[in-house]
This record gives sequence, C-alpha cells and structure tokens, in this order.
Amino acid sequence: MGAYILRRLLLIIPTLVGIMLINFALVQFVPGGPVEQAIARIQGGGDVFEGFSGSGNDAGATDVGGNENYIGARGLPPEFIAELEAEFGFDKPPVERFFNMMWNYMRFDFGESYFRSIGVIDLIKEKLPVSITLGLWSTLIAYLVSIPLGIRKAVRDGSRFDTWTSGAIIAAYAIPGFLFAILLLVLFAGGSYYQIFPLRGLTSDNFEELSLLGKIGDYFWHITLPVLASTISAFATLTLLTKNSFLDEIKKHYVMTARAKGLSESRVLYGHVFRNAMLIVIAGFPAVFIGVFFGGSLIIETIFSLDGLGRLGFEAAVARDYPIVFGTLFIFGLIGLLVGILSDLMYVLVDPRIDFERREG
Repeated sequence: MGAYILRRLLLIIPTLVGIMLINFALVQFVPGGPVEQAIARIQGGGDVFEGFSGSGNDAGATDVGGNENYIGARGLPPEFIAELEAEFGFDKPPVERFFNMMWNYMRFDFGESYFRSIGVIDLIKEKLPVSITLGLWSTLIAYLVSIPLGIRKAVRDGSRFDTWTSGAIIAAYAIPGFLFAILLLVLFAGGSYYQIFPLRGLTSDNFEELSLLGKIGDYFWHITLPVLASTISAFATLTLLTKNSFLDEIKKHYVMTARAKGLSESRVLYGHVFRNAMLIVIAGFPAVFIGVFFGGSLIIETIFSLDGLGRLGFEAAVARDYPIVFGTLFIFGLIGLLVGILSDLMYVLVDPRIDFERREG
C-alpha cells in the first residue's frame, strides 16, 4: 500500500500542473483582463464589458504600443498603462508568467488580490466559516438521514413505504436548491407567513456579547434555512445508493447461509450485510464532503446574504482577479487530489481485503 500511495502522491505534481496550464491558457483568450478592469474603475466607466458590446464611446482606444487593445483607455498616458501592466505582471510573456506563478504556488506563496489589497490565503480564511457550515452540516445531515432511510427501503423493497419515500426523494431532488431557499424565506423568514428564522447572515450583530450557549443557539438559528436549502437535493442519490447496495448484498449466498444458521434478521443485516453494503457509501464520504464544501451554491449564498467561497470565486472571475482565481484553483485542486488518495485509504479501512497494489500489478 505504501508504494501505491507514493505513486499517487508523485502523480499529483503533473496532474496539478496540467490543470493550471489548461486554465491559464484559456484565460489568455478571455477579454476584459485586470488592466482593462482597472482602467474602467479609474475612469468610472462601470462594467468593463460594456465596451465589448459596442455601447461605449471609448472603443478604439490605444494601448502603449499604439494597438487598439485597451478599450476605454483613451486619454490615459501610455506611461500609466505601462505601470498598470507592470503592476499586474503583464509586461512579461505568458510563458514566463506561468512558470513564475507555479514557482510561487509550489512554495505556497499565492500573492495578493489585485483589487482587494489582501492576501489570497487571508481572503480564503475569511470566507471559510460559511463554506464549512454549509459543507459540513449538509453532508452530515444527508448521511444521517439517507443511510437509515436507504436501509429501511431495502428491507421493505416494493412496499408502500418504499414507493412513497421514493416519490418524495425524487421530488426533492427535482426541486432546484435556490427555489427551495426562496420558499423557506417566504414561509419562515418573514416573507408572507412566519418570521421564525433570520433573513441573512451567519450570526447576529450582538454575537460577541452572547454567552457560550447563546452563541451556539444563535449559530444554529442562522444556519438552519441555508443548510436545509443546500441539502434538499443530496438525499436522493445517497438514499438510492444505500438501498441498491443493501439489495445487492441481501441477495448473496452468505446472507442465506447466515439466516439458515438461525441468526436474527437484525444480526444478519447489521452484523454481516452492513459492512459490505456500506463500503462504497462510507468510503466516498471524503469526496462527498469536499464536493459539497467547495461546490457551495452561489445562489444560496446570495439569497441568504452569506459571503462564502462560492461568492468569492464568482466575484473574482467577473473582476478578473487572477491571484484569487488561480490561487483557489491550485489549493482546491491539490486538496481534491489528496482527497482522492484519502478515499482509497477509506476503502482499505472499511474492507482490508482490497489491495490496490495487487490490482495495479
């Protein structure tokens, strides 16, 4: 197993470089870069992308070399544009910029945001509480509900309970998360009916003045609706996966043998079937958590006024804040690759019979 893990760790480097290279190359063809964003802000022209639709009066402005590259730059001294390019690092060729970026990232130096005057790491730390809240609680609730429900559905396969619960979870899966979030706001956050939960934020304004129990209660009071909205569609896949895994195991010969020996149904189910059936479900927990953690819904964060990583990524992409875009891509890509190795280790932990080295051989 050690040699397998070592090979996987060594593969992280070329994989990560490939991910960064593809995205860096694509960015070179995207209009409205950081220099144009800075020019639009300086001149108070609003959205830099208005110039690309032909609505602006500055189309045809020239850059330092006299080319019509920087829309909206007319009237600004060429020396100032050159200073902007040097500040953002665009005075160097793309190949040199890429290798400089990767060298810094390998040393975990992610630089500062172009427009926020704050380090990328500090900015991520600032947004983490929201993403941790949505990711952790959504994953835990999904597992705590879906696994028992999936087992119950497998045991009572074909019954009325199985039929109506299947209809319920498929309907929940079909409801968009943002639509369910709006429904929760209307019903329980002072929309048209009840004002039970707060409308926005992760904590109250007087959070620091509360006691320990008060802070815990305030935290759960605020996260109830956004967590429910982000969890609603997660039940279907996990519940049906659990059910099908149990059904597949229940039909195997060792279960018939255990029943023939006189073991109780609960002993057969939880003593023999559970471990084998839960292999794929439990071992996939790290990947599921990371997927929910980093795939936080931008719309749900916006609806509940939560400033998380989803919102950060969207704003950075729109503003062409490349240190944030590439810094978060590198960090999340690295974590995702490490989680892939962790998932393999979980498989071995749940079922020691699995040997990845022998399978590769």
